[in-house]
Order: sequence, then C-alpha cells, then structure tokens
Amino acid sequence: MEITEKDVDGVAILSFSGSLDALTSPEATDYLEACISNGKNQIVADLAAVDFISSAGLRVVLTAMKQTRLAGGDFRLAALPDGVHKVIAMAGFTSILKIYDDAESASSSFRK
Repeated sequence: MEITEKDVDGVAILSFSGSLDALTSPEATDYLEACISNGKNQIVADLAAVDFISSAGLRVVLTAMKQTRLAGGDFRLAALPDGVHKVIAMAGFTSILKIYDDAESASSSFRK
C-alpha cells in the first residue's frame, strides 16, 4: 500500500494504491488518524489505484468517516474501481458515504 497526499484549497486528497486489507489497514488507519489530529477534517480518499478492499479496509473507511464528522468535516470517496465499488455497495456504505467519479469532483463538493 502506498498513500500520497496533496492539499487542494484546504481539502486533503489522499491517493491510495494497492490493497486495503488486514495487512495494510493499520498503516492506512495511522495515516488517516494523523491527518485528522493535525486538523485536516475534509478528506477525499482517491481509490482509483486500489485493486482490493476487505472488511478491514471497510473498517478504515468507516472509522475515517466517523472521525472526520466528529471533527466537523467529512470523508468522501472518489474514483472507485468497479470491484471496490461493489464491495462498498454490498456493505451498505453507499447510503452513508458520498462517492464521486473523481477526486476533483469530491474536493470541489466541500466548497458547495
């Protein structure tokens, strides 16, 4: 798993690549918690390069959503590959998370 970050008008866009599973979820959780504790409460997770997400990865997403909302912000998903979107949908997360076609759309949604 690799995570890269860029800031666009105060929104942290985190690009994940690889698998988001039991082996990589601790790293992803630590990274997200550090972002939030450093005052970044508007976060977009760009998952375009994620090839697999497991239940451990779903927990990372759910925890990040809860933490950003508690901090007065939100957590949005962008560019989900079909397989990842299917898992997110099967878990029922499409009703509680905002999902966008690309990171730019997700980022700009914070300004509306």
